[in-house]
Amino acid sequence: MKISKIRKKLRDYVEIGDEEFLNVLMETASVYIEQKKLDQSIAEGEQDIAKGNLHSQSEVQKMIEAWTEN
Repeated sequence: MKISKIRKKLRDYVEIGDEEFLNVLMETASVYIEQKKLDQSIAEGEQDIAKGNLHSQSEVQKMIEAWTEN
């Protein structure tokens, strides 16, 4: 199914859906989007590791201390 058709169907479902449906849809969408963000962060971290962009434990500790001071 084309993406435009899927969007239209979802809009139609949102318009006719009851509160329970909308809550389930919202939760499902939120979890999906959050997982996509986490997956992207992990991929970026793996790229950093592959490139050798690493920090020692003491460097990380100093970064954390700097963040918490502000």
